[in-house]
Amino acid sequence: MIPLSVPNISGNEWTYIKECLDTNWVSSVGSYVTRFEKSLAEYTGAGYAVATSNGTAALHISLLLAGVERGDLVIIPNITFVATANAVKYTGADPVMIDIDSDTWQMDLGLLEEFLHTQTELRDGFSYHKQSNRRIGAIVPVHVLGNMCDMDQFVRIAKAYRLTIVEDSTEALGSKFRGKHAGTFGLFGTSSFNGNKIISTGGGGMILTSDAALAAKAKHLTTQAKADPNEYYHDETGYNYRLVNILAAMGVAQMEQLEAFIKRKKEVAQLYKKELSFINGFKPQEVLEGVEPNHWLFTAKVPKKDALIAFLRSKGVEARSFWVPMNRLPMMVNDLYFTHHDVSREIYQVCVSLPCSTSIKDEEVYQVIQFVKDFYTGS
Repeated sequence: MIPLSVPNISGNEWTYIKECLDTNWVSSVGSYVTRFEKSLAEYTGAGYAVATSNGTAALHISLLLAGVERGDLVIIPNITFVATANAVKYTGADPVMIDIDSDTWQMDLGLLEEFLHTQTELRDGFSYHKQSNRRIGAIVPVHVLGNMCDMDQFVRIAKAYRLTIVEDSTEALGSKFRGKHAGTFGLFGTSSFNGNKIISTGGGGMILTSDAALAAKAKHLTTQAKADPNEYYHDETGYNYRLVNILAAMGVAQMEQLEAFIKRKKEVAQLYKKELSFINGFKPQEVLEGVEPNHWLFTAKVPKKDALIAFLRSKGVEARSFWVPMNRLPMMVNDLYFTHHDVSREIYQVCVSLPCSTSIKDEEVYQVIQFVKDFYTGS
């Protein structure tokens, strides 16, 4: 099997994890947690980073600290991994799903501005949805597949409508817009280190912010809101969301290799683009001027997507469909979806992701390419 996207354990992971085991520092306190946080803060330029048990936890805490309350609405794109919408639901808010751009597959900013102009009004420093009279507590851009939209335009829209930005940058470690790192454009950004991400700790996530007080509050909430170092005294509802030292050790080792991982992702993406361009209907995700994506997961529009996936799997190649649009999931079906042409549905129906692990060999990439060629030429 040629896998889709798996961890690349080729650096100091064994050494650092063994140190944790040898010293018994394996839980959520330990030097590697601090080192991992410092590494992410410095790399992204965020200022502060708080390690969490996963990316979903990072999103949940960020939304809470951004002031999202029960009964609010939160704007998200309609194409994203379900964790984005789930984190909104955890707060007691509901998502407003904005359709995506047909080329970049990011939130359609023209559609977003139209929604805000026609369906919301400013009151008391916030935007309110006129029909439901519900406050819009935050907006969550998702840097889908490590790509980014025009963040200058996005920030301008958010400021005009008094929307707090919480970035779901969980797929975008290493991605930049005009030199500024994903996750640093809003009040909070988030990272994920799941097994298929560009660096992995098996699980794990990170909250990014430039606000020292909010970073301290995030750390407090993620450690069960323990308010006394000696007594089990907790001053508010907290969460068991901290990353453990043994996984942070893996993260430190992975960060040492990140630039090489990004370089390899780009090489693989370029190979696929070059070799598969002959396919009528083949169209990878478009990248706007000023965007430097990390090329996390190579995905493209293709004809006969389902049949191609089945064919590749029969040859021992893991390929997968795009995420089902949020408005088509049963727990989201009654939430507000703003669209003109339902681009999300079209993209879902025609997109396939191909193997692009950072450890994939050129010969494996060419093997995948040959199988794809065989499928479309009938060889």
